Amino acid sequence: MPRARRPRPRRDDDSLERLILGWKRTEVRGGVEWNIQPVSASRSEKAYTCPGCGRQIPPGTAHLVAWRADGIMGDAADLAARRHWHTACWKVS
Repeated sequence: MPRARRPRPRRDDDSLERLILGWKRTEVRGGVEWNIQPVSASRSEKAYTCPGCGRQIPPGTAHLVAWRADGIMGDAADLAARRHWHTACWKVS
């Protein structure tokens, strides 16, 4: 008698892609700890204004997202205050 064919659990492809493309890291700048999340060009779907240069980050452009890792208002408030940066602008900030 053949075995019952059960569906295999699906891997979370989004999580796997994030691991491959670069996952969140922490950096310290000016005595402040920041969470940094790279965003690939294929995952960039909206336009943002870079706080480093004031220019637009168009959809389809690889960039990064930064938010405080040590804020006193809590993780939810820090995440809500995240900003999208051009990678080069973040490096020189």
